[in-house]
Amino acid sequence: MDVAATTVARPGLEPIVSGVSRIVGRRLDGHRTALAVAALLREHLPSLDILTPQERAGSPERYVSHLLHAEEHFSVVGVVWRPGQDTVIHDHVSWCTFGILSGIEDETLYRDLGDHLVEIGRAENRPGEVSGFAPPGDIHKVRNTSSETGVSLHVYGADVSRLGSSVRRVYDLPVLSTR
Repeated sequence: MDVAATTVARPGLEPIVSGVSRIVGRRLDGHRTALAVAALLREHLPSLDILTPQERAGSPERYVSHLLHAEEHFSVVGVVWRPGQDTVIHDHVSWCTFGILSGIEDETLYRDLGDHLVEIGRAENRPGEVSGFAPPGDIHKVRNTSSETGVSLHVYGADVSRLGSSVRRVYDLPVLSTR
């Protein structure tokens, strides 16, 4: 079944969409797909102009996602985070790759031990940096720790226009420190 893609024309988006389409067409496992898409994003990480000035302003209430492209096997989303905004602890339905355009995304990684979570790592993602992951083992929380509005570009291995989000599960378990 061929599903039509939804795309918003944006500067720098086309090489990402066409490159991810080629990678997804190779039918690699999630981990290898995330790594291949991360390599592509490192080569083609767009400027802040991929979002309009109004979109880059964000919202005072919470971080905002702007769907730029969606098709059956992947989506491209611009995420805007004002200083201090964060996500809940969550994991994803599929692989994900992201590149930082502005701000600092502090990412905390967790392991689910059944009745609680344990923090297993942290990463401070700065402008120009790209990373990716695939389930399982993708439980995390992200926070903009910079004093400027942060913008990141996310590529998910799912049609978020159909799903509504890339989040599979939100974790409301106690977090125990191992330190």
